[in-house]
Amino acid sequence: MAAGEAHERIAEDLRRRIRAGETEPGEPLPGEAELADGYGEALPAVRRALGLLRAEGLVEGGDGRGDVVRRPRRAVRRSNDRHQWEKDRARTGLGERLSTGATERDTGLEVDDLVFSAAYHRVEADAELSSALGVPAGTALLERLYRTRHRDEPVPFNLVRSYLVVDLIEGNPDLLDETREPWPGGTQSQLHTVGIELDRIEERVTARLPTGEEAERLGLGAGTAVMVLHRTSVDTRGRAVEWSEVILPGDRTEAVFTTPLERW
Repeated sequence: MAAGEAHERIAEDLRRRIRAGETEPGEPLPGEAELADGYGEALPAVRRALGLLRAEGLVEGGDGRGDVVRRPRRAVRRSNDRHQWEKDRARTGLGERLSTGATERDTGLEVDDLVFSAAYHRVEADAELSSALGVPAGTALLERLYRTRHRDEPVPFNLVRSYLVVDLIEGNPDLLDETREPWPGGTQSQLHTVGIELDRIEERVTARLPTGEEAERLGLGAGTAVMVLHRTSVDTRGRAVEWSEVILPGDRTEAVFTTPLERW
């Protein structure tokens, strides 16, 4: 059998065993020599097969023990109806908004399962942000960096940077204070406190390989792509009031788009 076919056959069998639970998360795989003997193939084919599984995020190096089965990260199912859900909640009571948020909705987790952090910075609109928000370059913006992770996992679900126009939100000083995060009800509830209602949210999704920093922060295996979501929130007066970039890890994010169709 050709070497290329051999490593693919080995990888497929190991992949099947992992997904079937025959090898538990955290459990080491047999050593390279043992695998070569078991499959009746040469070491280069085994090494290439293991390389494929590392790239897919199924196995990882195990502190001197060889390759171990990687514990799967918590999956996220992100659908476009989350925005109407958030808008509906903006006018509900505080208790309802405190009980759960968009991340809990996307992951099926509870509030106590999550570790959240936010960092705010005052910045000036550069060319990219000026174009995205339709404001002059140099306009004062509030940059918000968000990270949320499962309490038992070391990496966040995604990387978020969000921008608000300071002039539109400074009527409520709490919106400029990162210690008020996580805000019950999210961004639409924040905007509601200064009389802003969203008319629509435009999202553009592309895919690419992560930067080194993104791969490290998200704990991505070699070769794992990310989805890049650029979101523009437009209010009922036609103004772009918020723009954000969300980096979504391709190995544990499912994007679901449901479009209601008018009947004939």
